[in-house]
Amino acid sequence: MNHNNRPLSPHLQVYRLPLTGIVSITHRMTGVMLSFGLFLFVYLVSSIAGGSDSYASMQEVMDIWLFRLMYWGFIYALFFHLVHGVRHLIWDMGKTYEKENLDSLAIKELIISFSLTLFTFIFV
Repeated sequence: MNHNNRPLSPHLQVYRLPLTGIVSITHRMTGVMLSFGLFLFVYLVSSIAGGSDSYASMQEVMDIWLFRLMYWGFIYALFFHLVHGVRHLIWDMGKTYEKENLDSLAIKELIISFSLTLFTFIFV
């Protein structure tokens, strides 16, 4: 066998994933985050239904910084997944497939989802 010293294609040390690829992977990750976040949501609702003692213990758990971070992540995942879903609806209509639009829409998508998350925590 003849072994060449050529890199495999695409060379993983050189290849850079496009922004639309990163956003697509993030959309899938936020879907998984939302699925796991439902367990947290069920815990919250069941503690409310469990009475005042159960609610008080849930409040103590939710004051831990790790759970606050999970809460922020869940809200961001919700908004990102929503905005990206709207983008897919626009794609289903056959619009915005132009290469020059793809990156700008991905950036707008990230900004809108981050802004909605901040808006939620500031004004709600």
